[in-house]
Amino acid sequence: MTDYVVVGGGSAGCVLANRLSANPDVEVTLIEAGGRDSSPFIGMPAGYFQLMKTGQIDWGYYTEPQQHLLGRRLYWPRAKVLGGCSCINGMVYIRGSATDYDNWEAMGNSEWSFKDCLPYFLKSENWNGPNSAIHGKGGPLYTSRYGVQHPLSKAFVEAGVQAGYPYRDDFNGGEQEGFGPCDSTIKADGEKGVRSSTAFAYIHPVKDRKNLKIITKALATRVIVEHGRAVGVEYLRHGRKQTIRADREVLLSGGAINSPQLLQLSGIGDPAHLRSVGIAVKAELPGVGQNLHDHLAVGLQCRSTQPNSLLTYVRPVRAAAALAHYLWNQEGPGAYHGVEALAFVKSQPDLVAPDIQYHFEMIMYRENGRHIIPEHGFTPFLNISRPKSRGWLKIRSADPTQHPLMQPNYFSDPDDIRVYRDGIRIGRDILAQKAFDPYRGVEYGPGPQAKTNDQIDQYLRECSESVYHPVGTCKMGFDEMAVVDDRLRVRGVSGLRVVDASIMPSIVSGNTNAPTIMIAEKAADFIIRADRGSSTESRNIERASA
Repeated sequence: MTDYVVVGGGSAGCVLANRLSANPDVEVTLIEAGGRDSSPFIGMPAGYFQLMKTGQIDWGYYTEPQQHLLGRRLYWPRAKVLGGCSCINGMVYIRGSATDYDNWEAMGNSEWSFKDCLPYFLKSENWNGPNSAIHGKGGPLYTSRYGVQHPLSKAFVEAGVQAGYPYRDDFNGGEQEGFGPCDSTIKADGEKGVRSSTAFAYIHPVKDRKNLKIITKALATRVIVEHGRAVGVEYLRHGRKQTIRADREVLLSGGAINSPQLLQLSGIGDPAHLRSVGIAVKAELPGVGQNLHDHLAVGLQCRSTQPNSLLTYVRPVRAAAALAHYLWNQEGPGAYHGVEALAFVKSQPDLVAPDIQYHFEMIMYRENGRHIIPEHGFTPFLNISRPKSRGWLKIRSADPTQHPLMQPNYFSDPDDIRVYRDGIRIGRDILAQKAFDPYRGVEYGPGPQAKTNDQIDQYLRECSESVYHPVGTCKMGFDEMAVVDDRLRVRGVSGLRVVDASIMPSIVSGNTNAPTIMIAEKAADFIIRADRGSSTESRNIERASA
């Protein structure tokens, strides 16, 4: 028996385990399907390329064939390890636009405006820059700014300003439009750099707490629901089925794939679908697995006339030397992730906020970095911030070891491909500015021959890929398709919450890791406040009885 069972030791689960176990009177058990975060490539910021190539700590997910992407099945990297996707992501620290969160509140979700969420971003953060009203000091999550230093990154920011866009010194204050430096979840100390995953930031410092139990290599198979209440979790470990009971709450933090999957395996979801796979219905929630959406991205790839890209460092000899240098003293090319500059722009001038994001990459690659293009070049890697296309996720059977069906329906809304097309043309305009004159070679992809809408669209359908930001499958709200309320409690089942990116009713305008950590910080506060209220109520009842 434990007080809280947290299912999933990823970006959100590590936060919950830390914050809830801070009370020594509370017993917390964290269950993670993967192992410990022991790979040296996790701590090394540049190691994420190797992790992507090998898939050594990955679930191995692929989408269903995409009708509007020429039938391709897209690779969805999801980390199976303590720390979750914060161990394999690109370490870009972006909160999103203030309008994202204000829109959540406008949907009826109380206390989810940007003003309400900002204190939790600050609480989580340990910023190594100068004091700022929009950055936190002393939190668990280390953040830093390498700065725009490489000539190619400098050219990108200068070109943006030359094209008429504002310079943006900080993208994390709620306003995003412009070109500027990238903040990162890296613990930086001079030339040294270490990835600040949530395992590193939230679990390593508290792993010896007597009231915190961490069970790794444990695949959750079912939430145990009795008389409408979640009372525990069933899981597989070393081939044996085991159970753990929760005295207070079960908290699902498996992410946008595993949380809805576990709900469905537990009999919580669309009743027709559950019955079709032989699962008894515990709660009718047709929205479980619906509202799936993601950031799809594509690179505008340009050859460089100078041998100054990061290609040099991914060649075997130099990569081995960089790894050895890093392992020796945590310095050198391995100590940072290679993304120095970002940009957010509007596809149409009358939009309330930018709808296109660019990560500027000083290399050319495909397939999430698994294939490096062997030429010096650079890539404004673009995605649209607020896609309209929506899909779904469903379990295939009652077997918890089977991957679910994942159908994001990319480009099913025709406006999405229009915005991507605009992003290609805006990117070309940026690369045509004077700042790129010393470096601009022949465009590699889509190539100078792609001029018409149809030609650009063909490239988008052939080469777009996920930037692994799936969200929305257990959305927060109060409509008939909502899965959790604005305190992240699962509707119709007491003692059960979902706390991860799946609760986002709509995706944020940027990378999703920092918002997921914020969601968990906020959820921990909800839970602690509710627990204090229950304790106060119990004491009042006891006093009245006396």
